[in-house]
Amino acid sequence: NVYKDIADLLEDENYDDGSYGPVFVRLAWHASGTFDKKTRTGGSSGATIRHAPESEHGANAGLDVARRRLEPLKQKYRNISYGDLYTLAGVVGVQELGGPTVQWRPGRSDKLADACTPDGRLPDAAQGADHVRDIFYRMGFDDREIAALVGAHALGRCHTNRSGYDGPWNASPTAFTNFFYTELLENTWVQKKWDGPKQFVDKPTGAFMMLPADMAFKTDPRFRTYIELYARDQDTFFNDFSAAFAKLLELGVKFPEDAPTYRFKTLD
Repeated sequence: NVYKDIADLLEDENYDDGSYGPVFVRLAWHASGTFDKKTRTGGSSGATIRHAPESEHGANAGLDVARRRLEPLKQKYRNISYGDLYTLAGVVGVQELGGPTVQWRPGRSDKLADACTPDGRLPDAAQGADHVRDIFYRMGFDDREIAALVGAHALGRCHTNRSGYDGPWNASPTAFTNFFYTELLENTWVQKKWDGPKQFVDKPTGAFMMLPADMAFKTDPRFRTYIELYARDQDTFFNDFSAAFAKLLELGVKFPEDAPTYRFKTLD
């Protein structure tokens, strides 16, 4: 069972906060988030994120770690495409860290390096609400779906040797929760004093961080409506995230007519 084998790869006390779950979610999202609805290019089908130059794009720094971790399973399950493996790993990461069930379908095919998407299709964390909308509207998402997807920042942390930013968003970076929203709204955020790129830290401890693009969800009135909703209602967040993430993973994919739809049970 591929799901179980991926789940067995998650825990590693020597990696980051003890789990590969967050970086698997990021791999699935970055493999899928290159889709352009006008040209019908990009997306998870093709798994072009494993080829240069796309693998070298700044937004994808550090994702080689996730691909290397999953490679033995590609060799074990020869019939699974890289696109299916990477997106399923994202589903496993969400579910096994306590998030909602995300429905998933197999059927992606792999492509060569000539299908790599141009740089600039993924969000730039230094930008504001207009940029965020430009990126996600290009994929076909609306404001509510965008606000739900950013909640995945409850997971993981930033690394100075990858994005240049530093730190986790909250105190439980290996648990899928609505904490991104509660922290964003309830904590006091100040600009970090350091030599790195502009980011924000919580005033009380300086231990947690927000990116400039994260702060836009607090300051933009339309986004803020959904941020407040998800901060007070984790069930609604889980439902909305599950639907938006499943949609993200399927952008641009031409599934076989007989492709089954799976809703995997967690291993617990």
